[in-house]
Amino acid sequence: MASEKRRKSLKQYLRTGEFRQKLNAWHPKLQVLFARVKSFFQHQAGERSRDRWKRIAILLVVVFVIIRLLRGCIPQPEPIYPAPQVVVQSPIAKMITNYVTQTGTLVAFNSVDLVARVEGFLDKIDFVDGAFVKKGQLLFIIEPQPYLDQLKEAKDAVISDQATYEYDKIEYARQQRMYKQNATSLNSVQQWETKVQKSKAELDKAKANEDSTAITYSYTHVLSPFDGRIGRHLIDVGNLVGNGTATKLATVEQIDPIYVYFNLNELDLIKLRASAKQHGIKPEDLSDIPVYASLQDRTDFSHEGRLNFVNTGLNSSTGTLEFRALLPNKNFELLPGLFVQVRVPLGAPQRQLTVPTTAVQYDQIGAYVMVVNQQKIVEIRRVITGTKDDESISVIKGLKEQDKVIISGLQNASPGNPVAPITREN
Repeated sequence: MASEKRRKSLKQYLRTGEFRQKLNAWHPKLQVLFARVKSFFQHQAGERSRDRWKRIAILLVVVFVIIRLLRGCIPQPEPIYPAPQVVVQSPIAKMITNYVTQTGTLVAFNSVDLVARVEGFLDKIDFVDGAFVKKGQLLFIIEPQPYLDQLKEAKDAVISDQATYEYDKIEYARQQRMYKQNATSLNSVQQWETKVQKSKAELDKAKANEDSTAITYSYTHVLSPFDGRIGRHLIDVGNLVGNGTATKLATVEQIDPIYVYFNLNELDLIKLRASAKQHGIKPEDLSDIPVYASLQDRTDFSHEGRLNFVNTGLNSSTGTLEFRALLPNKNFELLPGLFVQVRVPLGAPQRQLTVPTTAVQYDQIGAYVMVVNQQKIVEIRRVITGTKDDESISVIKGLKEQDKVIISGLQNASPGNPVAPITREN
Protein backbone atom coordinates (compact mmCIF):
# COMPACT_ATOMS: atom_id res chain seq x y z
CA MET A 1 0.00 0.00 0.00
CA ALA A 2 2.82 2.34 0.87
CA SER A 3 4.72 1.56 -2.34
CA GLU A 4 1.61 2.28 -4.42
CA LYS A 5 1.28 5.70 -2.80
CA ARG A 6 4.93 6.42 -3.51
CA ARG A 7 4.54 5.53 -7.20
CA LYS A 8 1.52 7.79 -7.58
CA SER A 9 3.30 10.68 -5.90
CA LEU A 10 6.33 10.09 -8.22
CA LYS A 11 4.17 10.25 -11.35
CA GLN A 12 2.48 13.44 -10.17
CA TYR A 13 5.86 14.98 -9.42
CA LEU A 14 7.35 14.14 -12.85
CA ARG A 15 4.45 15.98 -14.48
CA THR A 16 4.96 19.13 -12.54
CA GLY A 17 6.99 22.14 -13.66
CA GLU A 18 9.14 21.93 -10.54
CA PHE A 19 10.85 18.73 -11.83
CA ARG A 20 11.57 20.40 -15.19
CA GLN A 21 13.03 23.46 -13.53
CA LYS A 22 15.38 21.36 -11.43
CA LEU A 23 16.36 19.28 -14.49
CA ASN A 24 17.17 22.48 -16.43
CA ALA A 25 19.22 23.69 -13.49
CA TRP A 26 21.30 20.51 -13.63
CA HIS A 27 21.81 20.68 -17.45
CA PRO A 28 24.99 22.87 -17.48
CA LYS A 29 26.54 20.66 -14.82
CA LEU A 30 25.77 17.55 -16.89
CA GLN A 31 27.42 19.08 -19.98
CA VAL A 32 30.62 19.72 -18.06
CA LEU A 33 30.52 16.20 -16.65
CA PHE A 34 30.00 14.66 -20.10
CA ALA A 35 32.94 16.66 -21.54
CA ARG A 36 35.28 15.40 -18.82
CA VAL A 37 34.19 11.77 -19.34
CA LYS A 38 34.58 12.09 -23.12
CA SER A 39 38.08 13.51 -22.82
CA PHE A 40 39.08 10.67 -20.54
CA PHE A 41 37.96 7.88 -22.79
CA GLN A 42 39.52 9.49 -25.90
CA HIS A 43 42.94 8.98 -24.40
CA GLN A 44 42.31 5.43 -23.11
CA ALA A 45 41.02 3.43 -26.12
CA GLY A 46 40.47 3.39 -29.79
CA GLU A 47 37.75 5.15 -31.68
CA ARG A 48 35.28 2.27 -31.60
CA SER A 49 35.96 1.49 -28.00
CA ARG A 50 35.65 5.16 -27.13
CA ASP A 51 32.11 5.42 -28.57
CA ARG A 52 30.92 2.38 -26.69
CA TRP A 53 32.31 3.52 -23.31
CA LYS A 54 31.05 6.98 -23.98
CA ARG A 55 27.50 5.77 -24.30
CA ILE A 56 27.81 3.64 -21.15
CA ALA A 57 29.24 6.53 -19.13
CA ILE A 58 26.55 8.93 -20.31
CA LEU A 59 23.86 6.42 -19.38
CA LEU A 60 25.32 5.92 -15.89
CA VAL A 61 25.57 9.63 -15.25
CA VAL A 62 21.98 10.23 -16.38
CA VAL A 63 20.69 7.42 -14.18
CA PHE A 64 22.70 8.74 -11.21
CA VAL A 65 21.37 12.29 -11.66
CA ILE A 66 17.76 11.12 -12.01
CA ILE A 67 18.05 9.03 -8.82
CA ARG A 68 19.48 12.00 -6.94
CA LEU A 69 16.73 14.27 -8.18
CA LEU A 70 13.98 11.84 -7.33
CA ARG A 71 15.40 11.09 -3.90
CA GLY A 72 15.73 14.76 -2.95
CA CYS A 73 12.48 16.00 -4.45
CA ILE A 74 9.85 13.36 -3.72
CA PRO A 75 8.01 14.32 -0.51
CA GLN A 76 8.66 11.85 2.32
CA PRO A 77 5.93 10.95 4.81
CA GLU A 78 6.52 12.43 8.28
CA PRO A 79 7.36 9.87 10.98
CA ILE A 80 4.72 9.27 13.59
CA TYR A 81 6.02 9.21 17.18
CA PRO A 82 4.04 7.77 20.09
CA ALA A 83 2.81 10.22 22.74
CA PRO A 84 5.06 10.29 25.83
CA GLN A 85 3.78 8.59 28.95
CA VAL A 86 3.07 10.51 32.16
CA VAL A 87 1.63 9.45 35.52
CA VAL A 88 -1.45 11.36 36.66
CA GLN A 89 -3.41 11.41 39.89
CA SER A 90 -6.51 13.21 41.10
CA PRO A 91 -6.14 15.56 44.09
CA ILE A 92 -6.75 13.93 47.47
CA ALA A 93 -9.10 15.62 49.95
CA LYS A 94 -7.75 15.88 53.51
CA MET A 95 -8.46 17.81 56.70
CA ILE A 96 -5.72 20.44 56.67
CA THR A 97 -4.80 23.15 59.16
CA ASN A 98 -3.57 26.33 57.53
CA TYR A 99 -0.46 27.94 58.99
CA VAL A 100 1.66 31.01 58.58
CA THR A 101 5.27 29.85 58.37
CA GLN A 102 8.46 31.84 58.77
CA THR A 103 12.10 31.33 59.73
CA GLY A 104 12.94 32.08 63.35
CA THR A 105 16.07 32.44 65.48
CA LEU A 106 16.59 30.75 68.85
CA VAL A 107 17.70 32.96 71.74
CA ALA A 108 18.59 31.93 75.30
CA PHE A 109 15.92 32.48 77.96
CA ASN A 110 18.59 34.05 80.19
CA SER A 111 22.13 35.02 79.27
CA VAL A 112 24.68 36.50 81.67
CA ASP A 113 28.29 37.58 81.11
CA LEU A 114 30.30 36.68 84.21
CA VAL A 115 32.77 39.50 84.96
CA ALA A 116 35.44 40.18 87.57
CA ARG A 117 34.03 42.84 89.93
CA VAL A 118 37.15 43.03 92.09
CA GLU A 119 40.80 43.44 91.21
CA GLY A 120 43.13 40.52 91.73
CA PHE A 121 44.81 37.53 90.20
CA LEU A 122 42.61 34.67 89.01
CA ASP A 123 43.30 31.79 91.42
CA LYS A 124 41.01 29.01 90.23
CA ILE A 125 38.60 27.91 87.48
CA ASP A 126 36.18 25.38 88.95
CA PHE A 127 34.22 24.08 85.94
CA VAL A 128 34.61 22.28 82.62
CA ASP A 129 34.14 24.39 79.50
CA GLY A 130 30.74 23.85 77.95
CA ALA A 131 29.32 21.99 80.95
CA PHE A 132 25.88 22.38 82.50
CA VAL A 133 26.00 24.22 85.84
CA LYS A 134 23.58 24.68 88.73
CA LYS A 135 22.47 27.90 90.36
CA GLY A 136 24.99 28.95 93.04
CA GLN A 137 27.74 26.65 91.75
CA LEU A 138 31.28 28.01 92.24
CA LEU A 139 32.92 28.87 88.94
CA PHE A 140 35.88 31.25 89.56
CA ILE A 141 37.99 32.33 92.55
CA ILE A 142 39.79 35.70 92.39
CA GLU A 143 42.59 36.21 94.98
CA PRO A 144 40.33 36.22 98.06
CA GLN A 145 42.91 36.74 100.86
CA PRO A 146 43.23 40.57 100.72
CA TYR A 147 39.46 40.96 100.77
CA LEU A 148 39.14 38.39 103.56
CA ASP A 149 41.57 40.43 105.68
CA GLN A 150 39.52 43.56 105.03
CA LEU A 151 36.40 41.71 106.13
CA LYS A 152 38.06 40.59 109.37
CA GLU A 153 39.19 44.15 110.02
CA ALA A 154 35.65 45.38 109.48
CA LYS A 155 34.28 42.76 111.86
CA ASP A 156 36.80 43.81 114.53
CA ALA A 157 35.78 47.43 114.09
CA VAL A 158 32.17 46.45 114.69
CA ILE A 159 33.11 44.66 117.90
CA SER A 160 35.12 47.65 119.09
CA ASP A 161 32.39 50.15 118.28
CA GLN A 162 29.80 47.88 119.84
CA ALA A 163 31.77 47.86 123.10
CA THR A 164 32.15 51.63 123.07
CA TYR A 165 28.46 52.06 122.46
CA GLU A 166 27.52 49.73 125.30
CA TYR A 167 29.84 51.56 127.74
CA ASP A 168 28.49 54.96 126.69
CA LYS A 169 24.92 53.80 127.23
CA ILE A 170 25.76 52.57 130.76
CA GLU A 171 27.56 55.79 131.65
CA TYR A 172 24.75 57.91 130.27
CA ALA A 173 22.24 56.03 132.41
CA ARG A 174 24.43 56.54 135.51
CA GLN A 175 24.73 60.26 134.79
CA GLN A 176 20.96 60.52 134.59
CA ARG A 177 20.56 58.89 138.01
CA MET A 178 23.22 61.15 139.51
CA TYR A 179 21.52 64.20 138.08
CA LYS A 180 18.27 63.28 139.79
CA GLN A 181 20.22 63.10 143.08
CA ASN A 182 21.87 66.46 142.33
CA ALA A 183 25.21 64.64 142.20
CA THR A 184 26.18 65.89 138.73
CA SER A 185 25.46 68.74 136.39
CA LEU A 186 23.08 68.85 133.47
CA ASN A 187 26.00 69.60 131.17
CA SER A 188 27.66 66.31 132.09
CA VAL A 189 24.45 64.43 131.34
CA GLN A 190 24.16 66.13 127.96
CA GLN A 191 27.79 65.32 127.13
CA TRP A 192 27.25 61.60 127.75
CA GLU A 193 24.05 61.70 125.75
CA THR A 194 26.06 63.06 122.84
CA LYS A 195 28.69 60.37 123.29
CA VAL A 196 26.00 57.69 123.14
CA GLN A 197 24.66 59.10 119.89
CA LYS A 198 28.16 59.34 118.39
CA SER A 199 29.10 55.80 119.45
CA LYS A 200 25.80 54.54 118.01
CA ALA A 201 26.60 56.23 114.72
CA GLU A 202 30.11 54.81 114.71
CA LEU A 203 28.66 51.36 115.36
CA ASP A 204 26.19 51.69 112.49
CA LYS A 205 29.00 52.89 110.25
CA ALA A 206 31.17 49.94 111.22
CA LYS A 207 28.30 47.52 110.55
CA ALA A 208 27.69 49.09 107.15
CA ASN A 209 31.39 48.83 106.36
CA GLU A 210 31.30 45.17 107.43
CA ASP A 211 28.38 44.49 105.10
CA SER A 212 30.12 46.31 102.23
CA THR A 213 33.35 44.43 102.84
CA ALA A 214 31.47 41.12 102.98
CA ILE A 215 29.87 41.89 99.64
CA THR A 216 33.23 42.80 98.15
CA TYR A 217 34.69 39.58 99.50
CA SER A 218 31.83 37.61 97.93
CA TYR A 219 32.88 38.98 94.53
CA THR A 220 36.09 36.95 94.82
CA HIS A 221 33.95 33.80 94.42
CA VAL A 222 32.04 33.95 91.13
CA LEU A 223 28.89 31.78 91.25
CA SER A 224 26.40 30.67 88.60
CA PRO A 225 23.30 32.91 88.70
CA PHE A 226 20.95 30.15 87.45
CA ASP A 227 20.82 26.64 86.06
CA GLY A 228 22.23 26.66 82.55
CA ARG A 229 25.17 25.94 80.33
CA ILE A 230 28.48 27.77 80.57
CA GLY A 231 30.75 28.55 77.64
CA ARG A 232 34.52 28.41 77.60
CA HIS A 233 36.60 30.41 80.07
CA LEU A 234 38.03 33.57 78.54
CA ILE A 235 40.81 34.23 81.08
CA ASP A 236 43.39 31.71 82.26
CA VAL A 237 44.50 31.19 85.86
CA GLY A 238 47.22 33.63 86.99
CA ASN A 239 46.04 36.63 84.98
CA LEU A 240 45.20 39.93 86.62
CA VAL A 241 41.49 40.73 86.29
CA GLY A 242 39.28 43.63 87.26
CA ASN A 243 42.12 46.14 86.95
CA GLY A 244 40.02 49.27 86.38
CA THR A 245 37.51 47.46 84.14
CA ALA A 246 35.08 44.59 84.58
CA THR A 247 36.98 41.73 82.93
CA LYS A 248 34.70 39.23 81.17
CA LEU A 249 35.36 35.69 82.40
CA ALA A 250 32.70 33.51 80.71
CA THR A 251 29.04 33.43 79.64
CA VAL A 252 26.23 31.37 81.18
CA GLU A 253 22.99 30.77 79.25
CA GLN A 254 19.72 29.28 80.37
CA ILE A 255 18.29 27.30 77.43
CA ASP A 256 15.38 25.49 79.07
CA PRO A 257 12.99 27.00 78.18
CA ILE A 258 14.27 28.87 75.12
CA TYR A 259 12.97 31.81 73.11
CA VAL A 260 12.36 31.82 69.37
CA TYR A 261 12.08 35.18 67.62
CA PHE A 262 10.45 35.46 64.19
CA ASN A 263 8.96 38.15 61.97
CA LEU A 264 5.72 38.05 60.02
CA ASN A 265 5.12 40.11 56.91
CA GLU A 266 2.07 42.28 56.53
CA LEU A 267 -0.04 39.72 54.66
CA ASP A 268 0.63 36.94 57.18
CA LEU A 269 -0.04 39.37 60.01
CA ILE A 270 -3.43 40.24 58.55
CA LYS A 271 -4.29 36.53 58.28
CA LEU A 272 -3.23 35.89 61.87
CA ARG A 273 -5.16 38.87 63.26
CA ALA A 274 -8.27 37.86 61.33
CA SER A 275 -8.03 34.31 62.69
CA ALA A 276 -7.53 35.57 66.25
CA LYS A 277 -10.55 37.85 65.94
CA GLN A 278 -12.65 35.03 64.50
CA HIS A 279 -11.80 32.76 67.46
CA GLY A 280 -12.25 35.49 70.07
CA ILE A 281 -8.61 35.67 71.14
CA LYS A 282 -7.77 38.85 73.09
CA PRO A 283 -4.35 40.40 73.84
CA GLU A 284 -4.40 38.95 77.35
CA ASP A 285 -4.92 35.48 75.81
CA LEU A 286 -1.63 35.68 73.91
CA SER A 287 -0.16 32.69 75.73
CA ASP A 288 -3.04 30.52 74.47
CA ILE A 289 -1.82 30.71 70.86
CA PRO A 290 0.29 27.63 70.04
CA VAL A 291 3.52 27.88 68.07
CA TYR A 292 5.32 24.96 66.43
CA ALA A 293 9.02 24.87 65.55
CA SER A 294 11.22 22.50 63.59
CA LEU A 295 14.92 22.35 62.89
CA GLN A 296 16.08 23.02 59.34
CA ASP A 297 16.68 19.33 58.56
CA ARG A 298 13.21 18.24 59.70
CA THR A 299 9.59 18.89 58.86
CA ASP A 300 7.83 17.34 61.85
CA PHE A 301 7.42 20.57 63.88
CA SER A 302 7.67 18.54 67.08
CA HIS A 303 8.62 21.45 69.35
CA GLU A 304 5.43 23.06 70.64
CA GLY A 305 5.40 26.28 72.60
CA ARG A 306 3.28 29.33 73.26
CA LEU A 307 3.37 32.88 71.97
CA ASN A 308 4.39 35.32 74.72
CA PHE A 309 5.33 38.60 73.02
CA VAL A 310 4.24 40.71 70.06
CA ASN A 311 6.00 43.97 69.26
CA THR A 312 4.09 47.22 69.23
CA GLY A 313 4.38 48.00 65.51
CA LEU A 314 5.82 47.05 62.15
CA ASN A 315 9.43 47.71 61.30
CA SER A 316 9.22 50.45 58.67
CA SER A 317 12.39 49.27 56.90
CA THR A 318 11.36 45.60 56.57
CA GLY A 319 7.58 45.79 56.74
CA THR A 320 7.47 43.00 59.33
CA LEU A 321 6.28 42.61 62.93
CA GLU A 322 8.39 40.84 65.54
CA PHE A 323 6.97 37.90 67.49
CA ARG A 324 8.44 35.79 70.29
CA ALA A 325 7.46 32.35 71.53
CA LEU A 326 8.62 30.28 74.49
CA LEU A 327 9.55 26.65 73.77
CA PRO A 328 10.28 23.85 76.28
CA ASN A 329 13.74 22.38 75.75
CA LYS A 330 14.10 19.54 78.23
CA ASN A 331 16.56 17.54 76.11
CA PHE A 332 18.54 20.67 75.11
CA GLU A 333 18.10 19.87 71.42
CA LEU A 334 17.53 23.54 70.64
CA LEU A 335 20.55 25.81 70.93
CA PRO A 336 20.81 29.62 70.83
CA GLY A 337 21.63 30.94 67.38
CA LEU A 338 20.06 28.08 65.43
CA PHE A 339 17.56 28.87 62.68
CA VAL A 340 14.24 27.03 62.87
CA GLN A 341 11.05 26.91 60.86
CA VAL A 342 8.19 28.39 62.87
CA ARG A 343 4.51 28.08 62.06
CA VAL A 344 1.39 29.44 63.75
CA PRO A 345 -1.99 27.78 63.06
CA LEU A 346 -4.82 29.81 61.54
CA GLY A 347 -7.82 28.15 63.14
CA ALA A 348 -9.26 24.62 63.04
CA PRO A 349 -8.55 22.05 60.29
CA GLN A 350 -10.52 22.43 57.03
CA ARG A 351 -11.18 20.12 54.09
CA GLN A 352 -8.70 20.89 51.30
CA LEU A 353 -7.30 19.21 48.20
CA THR A 354 -3.71 18.01 48.28
CA VAL A 355 -1.21 16.92 45.62
CA PRO A 356 2.32 15.51 45.87
CA THR A 357 4.94 18.21 46.41
CA THR A 358 6.78 17.05 43.28
CA ALA A 359 3.76 17.99 41.15
CA VAL A 360 3.93 21.69 42.03
CA GLN A 361 6.32 23.84 40.03
CA TYR A 362 7.16 27.53 40.31
CA ASP A 363 8.02 30.35 37.94
CA GLN A 364 8.09 34.14 38.12
CA ILE A 365 4.29 34.30 38.23
CA GLY A 366 3.86 31.74 41.00
CA ALA A 367 2.94 28.11 41.60
CA TYR A 368 1.39 25.91 38.92
CA VAL A 369 0.70 22.26 38.08
CA MET A 370 0.39 20.35 34.81
CA VAL A 371 -2.98 18.67 34.17
CA VAL A 372 -4.24 16.40 31.37
CA ASN A 373 -7.64 17.31 29.93
CA GLN A 374 -10.20 14.93 28.42
CA GLN A 375 -8.48 15.14 25.01
CA LYS A 376 -5.23 14.01 26.67
CA ILE A 377 -3.64 17.40 26.04
CA VAL A 378 -1.37 18.97 28.65
CA GLU A 379 -2.54 22.22 30.26
CA ILE A 380 -1.01 24.61 32.81
CA ARG A 381 -3.14 25.25 35.88
CA ARG A 382 -2.22 28.13 38.19
CA VAL A 383 -2.77 27.29 41.87
CA ILE A 384 -2.58 28.88 45.31
CA THR A 385 -0.80 26.54 47.69
CA GLY A 386 -1.18 26.18 51.43
CA THR A 387 0.35 23.96 54.09
CA LYS A 388 3.18 21.64 53.10
CA ASP A 389 4.25 18.41 54.79
CA ASP A 390 6.69 15.61 53.97
CA GLU A 391 5.01 14.34 50.79
CA SER A 392 2.08 16.58 49.88
CA ILE A 393 1.01 20.19 49.74
CA SER A 394 -2.49 21.60 50.03
CA VAL A 395 -4.03 23.55 47.16
CA ILE A 396 -6.35 26.32 48.33
CA LYS A 397 -7.46 27.42 44.86
CA GLY A 398 -7.02 26.29 41.25
CA LEU A 399 -7.89 22.56 41.22
CA LYS A 400 -10.96 20.34 41.25
CA GLU A 401 -11.28 16.81 42.57
CA GLN A 402 -11.76 15.36 39.07
CA ASP A 403 -8.64 17.00 37.60
CA LYS A 404 -5.80 14.73 36.44
CA VAL A 405 -2.58 16.19 37.78
CA ILE A 406 0.75 15.04 36.34
CA ILE A 407 2.85 13.77 39.25
CA SER A 408 5.58 11.96 37.31
CA GLY A 409 7.13 12.38 33.86
CA LEU A 410 6.92 16.17 33.93
CA GLN A 411 10.01 16.34 31.72
CA ASN A 412 7.96 14.68 28.92
CA ALA A 413 4.99 17.05 29.24
CA SER A 414 4.72 20.42 27.55
CA PRO A 415 1.58 22.59 27.36
CA GLY A 416 -0.53 21.98 24.27
CA ASN A 417 1.00 18.59 23.39
CA PRO A 418 -0.68 15.18 23.70
CA VAL A 419 0.46 12.62 26.26
CA ALA A 420 -0.40 9.05 27.20
CA PRO A 421 -1.59 9.31 30.82
CA ILE A 422 -1.24 6.45 33.29
CA THR A 423 -3.58 6.89 36.25
CA ARG A 424 -2.32 6.22 39.74
CA GLU A 425 -5.00 5.31 42.23
CA ASN A 426 -5.30 7.53 45.32
